[in-house]
Amino acid sequence: MQMSNRSTITEFLLLAFADTRELQLLHFALLLGIYLAALLGNGLILSAVACHHHLHTPMYFFLLNLALLDVGSISTTLPKAMANALWDTRAISYQGCAAQVFFFLFFIAAEYSILTVMAYDRYIAICKPLHYGSLLGSRACAQMAAAAWGSGFLNAVLHTATTFSLPLCHDNAVDQFFCEIPHILKLSCSDSYLREVGAVLFSIALAFGCFVFIVLSYVQIFRAVLRMPSEQGRHKAFSTCLPHLAVISLFVSTGIFSYLKPPSISSPSLDLVVSFLYLVVPPAVNPLIYSMRNQELKNAVRKTVSIHVS
Repeated sequence: MQMSNRSTITEFLLLAFADTRELQLLHFALLLGIYLAALLGNGLILSAVACHHHLHTPMYFFLLNLALLDVGSISTTLPKAMANALWDTRAISYQGCAAQVFFFLFFIAAEYSILTVMAYDRYIAICKPLHYGSLLGSRACAQMAAAAWGSGFLNAVLHTATTFSLPLCHDNAVDQFFCEIPHILKLSCSDSYLREVGAVLFSIALAFGCFVFIVLSYVQIFRAVLRMPSEQGRHKAFSTCLPHLAVISLFVSTGIFSYLKPPSISSPSLDLVVSFLYLVVPPAVNPLIYSMRNQELKNAVRKTVSIHVS
């Protein structure tokens, strides 16, 4: 289906998870289970942090923001994928595709920013504990969270506006189960897509800067922890840092492999699997990672569940 320009495109065709009806329904059930698990896990963290006053600390405030972003990111792509699998269709409207790109970039960029802020929080808590209250007061935490959400919004506006201002004249088939910029750029018939490439390089540079900041923060954290004389103190410090480190590692490793894997091993099926890993798995497992080694959060979640059950 050849398109002369973007004004003639009213919808895109997304990549289907399966060809047969039985497998489509199986994928729907699987996606529904993962989506409900992600909503439940992140919802419990949101309720526990909001309802228990002793969790009103900077670390749990940023964790609450992370849970909100996880719910947003998985809700941007999975419901549409589930609907398409259930109703045996691949279509998404032009406006729906633009909205999906915007919210996907918004939540992903804001989440990466929040993870960077959380690294700073752990650095101050362990390396400069006497200054923790002054450096991370309620106002400073609110400002850092607002900056993280704001950076996600600006990133999303920049890339969405640049991408959807391009004329699209190739097939309207997107080789992905959601609208993703690299696959939409393949449909462009204009050399002006280089503007979006420049914007992507700018975002990569900022992301790399955040990554370096996180690595340097954890180098200082581990040096401080290993110098602690008390084994109990080291265990407590590690119990608050390791979940965050695990979440960052999962988020960054799956994202890097998805976008920087060699073209020689790239294929639609592999792209689908890898995108599924970095889009769906982190929001679903992040609550589990954070509650496994954090007894304080685990107890708060248990109390929250018992209150709602009773």
